[in-house]
Amino acid sequence: MTTPTGARALVEALRLHGVDTIFGIPGTHNLAIYEELDRAGVRCVTPRHEQGAGYAADGYARVTGRPGVVVTTTGPGVVNAATALGQAYSDSSPILLVSPGVPTGHPRDGRGYLHESRDQSRAIDALCAWSHRVTTVREIPAAVARAFGRFAEGRPRPVHIEIPFDLLDLRGPVKIVPPYRITRRGPDPVALDAAAGLLRTARRPGFVLGGGAQCPGERPPGEDEPPVGRLTMRLAERLGARVVTTVNGKGAVPESHPLALGTTLHLAAVRRWLAACDVVLAVGTELGPADLWDDAFTLSGRLVRVDIDPGQMHGDHVADVAIVADAELALRGLAERLDRQGVVPRPRRERDAGAGHEAELEELTRRWSDQLAALRRALPQESVVVGDNSMCVYHGALVGMPMDPPGRFLFPTGFGTLGFALPAAIGAKLGRPDVPVVALAGDGAFQFSLQELAMAVELQLSLPIVVFANGGFGEIREEMRERGMRPVAVDLHAPDFPALAAAYGARGRAVKTPGELEEAVAEALRTPVPTVIVVPEEE
Repeated sequence: MTTPTGARALVEALRLHGVDTIFGIPGTHNLAIYEELDRAGVRCVTPRHEQGAGYAADGYARVTGRPGVVVTTTGPGVVNAATALGQAYSDSSPILLVSPGVPTGHPRDGRGYLHESRDQSRAIDALCAWSHRVTTVREIPAAVARAFGRFAEGRPRPVHIEIPFDLLDLRGPVKIVPPYRITRRGPDPVALDAAAGLLRTARRPGFVLGGGAQCPGERPPGEDEPPVGRLTMRLAERLGARVVTTVNGKGAVPESHPLALGTTLHLAAVRRWLAACDVVLAVGTELGPADLWDDAFTLSGRLVRVDIDPGQMHGDHVADVAIVADAELALRGLAERLDRQGVVPRPRRERDAGAGHEAELEELTRRWSDQLAALRRALPQESVVVGDNSMCVYHGALVGMPMDPPGRFLFPTGFGTLGFALPAAIGAKLGRPDVPVVALAGDGAFQFSLQELAMAVELQLSLPIVVFANGGFGEIREEMRERGMRPVAVDLHAPDFPALAAAYGARGRAVKTPGELEEAVAEALRTPVPTVIVVPEEE
């Protein structure tokens, strides 16, 4: 047993769990943490706002499969990161927020202590899977181990550890707590038998893959496709089943596959197809309104759900067969059963039936189709596309940029924040420096976090940032018109984005044609600083 300071105990525990990068901003109350991070050789990435730290950690986690770590100061630093935690909770991203708190024994009753709040940990708890305030130095390694154990044992969601400010420089006896050995949860054989029985006799089976089907991180050479996606397509080909993904599932299966419907659940024709399926296999998805774009959507067929979170089995759509397990293990078990048992042949007209969504898809993406085609030409297949909550993304790139593994598509669904794209793209690029990364945003969303250009410049990242400019909050403007009201407070003054980029030390360029956009993105991928590329968007 050793007697380190609380700050050293924290950093040693983080290093023991493989942490080599943190995102955060130094402050008066966390200096001891930064001193130990520097001593341990941990890379400290500094955004210009704690919300940017959270988004960057989220992007890092999504592409690496490793938790993103955020370090803030007390009070406002913690609260500034709250929106990013809410997004990570919605999208099941593993983020660890570490913050100091008021000293032990402080009554927290408004006596004017710097950054004081009545209950910082409790405030953040509403946006995390777990928020815990330690009370002794001895507790710190166990709290870190518990946090990483939560990431590994089930649905990964953000957690928060608060360390009273006085403990950071206080020495105390500490016992090393190694990482927990977590066994992947296998499926119930009885549930697998029931699911296989439904699927093998289905006449119109359909598959829905969500974020739980993603397997982020580097893969062995020659294995570009995630194992869950590979098993899904093996099942789909055996059954002749069409496969659709949610936003967070985009890229889990090759959208170029003849059986893939892409990320199209927001299209009415695809929802009608899904409602008509007699058996639906849903893997790692909430099947929530944010996934289906329809609060009143109902399924008419039998539902088989595969999810690591048992709470999902009886949510918006109750499972007829519930398989609470690791998705890869569950799908492998289903594939083995169908290989042994065979499937009941179906008429070709049913096997070949599509969703009939092509015309709707073309109409939805028409505004951006030429620009999206230019982006597809400029980006290699393995690229990571990070989209903001902008029309050009959820009506455009989401379906207008088909994704095949190992490509990834990151998007702030569910919680639906703005300002995600730039800082999350920075985190993704740091996590996978060998892979091209591009950020897409509307001009309104971009201005929520454009200060993070400074972070990208400091890191010398080759990062194209494509800004579709429509002069404000275009989606809200359209919704106001649909209500029959005059657009109010949605037409925004925008700066000269290329000039602003240059002021930060980045590059900037305004383009007018798809050809210019393709050229600008290709050049930006070769440039050792970020490049802001402005594209005019017509309503």
